[in-house]
Amino acid sequence: MRHAFVVRLTHWVTFVCFVALLVSGVQLVISHPRFYWGETGNVLTPALFQLPIPSSRASVSTGYGYVLPDQNGWSRALHFQAAWLVVFTGLLYVGVGLWTRHFGRNLLPRAGEFRVGALWSTVASHLRLKPGGEDGGAESYNVLQRMAYLGVVFFLFPLMIWTGLAMSPSFVAGFPAVVEALGGHQSARTIHFFTTVTLVGFVAVHLVMVAVAGFGPRVKAMITGHSEPARRDP
Repeated sequence: MRHAFVVRLTHWVTFVCFVALLVSGVQLVISHPRFYWGETGNVLTPALFQLPIPSSRASVSTGYGYVLPDQNGWSRALHFQAAWLVVFTGLLYVGVGLWTRHFGRNLLPRAGEFRVGALWSTVASHLRLKPGGEDGGAESYNVLQRMAYLGVVFFLFPLMIWTGLAMSPSFVAGFPAVVEALGGHQSARTIHFFTTVTLVGFVAVHLVMVAVAGFGPRVKAMITGHSEPARRDP
């Protein structure tokens, strides 16, 4: 057995939601590709930074001589729906993971893995694109993979949800401390953007590692729960 059913189910639902969130999020950024810090920010105030892309709104000056089609309507609706679906999926994954001790058994790094020699060996294997873990199961993850997955599950995704809720006027109206702790509405949007960039980077590295380790067997293991044993050279 490579991955439990709940792990496989939540993995693919999260993947679909992530793609939907990324596509719709790009459209939302295009509508206003300027980022600020604090509570307020608009075209009349200095931006913390601005993406070098055209906008879908004529009121946002980007230096381009044209305006992209406005996709703000459907993208907001899709972003909202996919966000709540991934929240419930994440709660299911964390709840079952804690109940079955999946995190402690398969993802929590072992004390010996933090030795300098062991860490360097793991880093060197990744730099050579030989991450190890031939069988495709969670039990084969090395210390860098364990730390990365735990960081995504317990830091990046919660931060993404937090900053997303901080941009919701209705939620903030009931829980103003959510946005105040981040420094304001615009601060939440900027943190949300950088969290997204980090997650995209994680997914990119993850896909490279899967391809290097054997794309077919790894994907099969995540779909069916089983895969053929890795072949060894004689």
